[in-house]
Amino acid sequence: MSGNGRSLLVRKIQSGIVLDHIPAGRGPIVLRLLGLLKEEGSVVRDGTVVLLMNAPSRKLGRKDVVKIENRFLSKDELQRLALVAPTTTVNVIRDWKVVEKFKLTPPKVVRGVLTCPNPRCISRISREPITPTFELVQEHPLTYRCVYCDELLEEGEIMRQLLSRLG
Repeated sequence: MSGNGRSLLVRKIQSGIVLDHIPAGRGPIVLRLLGLLKEEGSVVRDGTVVLLMNAPSRKLGRKDVVKIENRFLSKDELQRLALVAPTTTVNVIRDWKVVEKFKLTPPKVVRGVLTCPNPRCISRISREPITPTFELVQEHPLTYRCVYCDELLEEGEIMRQLLSRLG
């Protein structure tokens, strides 16, 4: 804590990422999705991982922030992250400075990542060589539509599916 007792000081990182503007309460989900947090709450890496939860935010009211030292995200990780925390801003840090900053946006089309909730959908039949494909319907709340049967897939189900694959 700083001397005035009203702010928390977290040291800078030399290299890695800072994920800002994560919807409040989703920081642990982000860490699990990135393979950095086990379900029971233990961290699975040696480097510094900072999770700030429920911080005040002008944009969101409340937000979570994740800082990960010596770790960068792949394109697939960014896509999955955009599905569970679409308001996230990614800051890439190298040599103590922000060298890249961008806002995540939910992908317009998602292929092979999610499963249609409709048990009769052709994408669920194992003998059919079809990749489950969803198109973005709306960003708030996040909703996708199956291109084969028009079934809607909403934010809660998207998170459930992504987290269930982590084991």
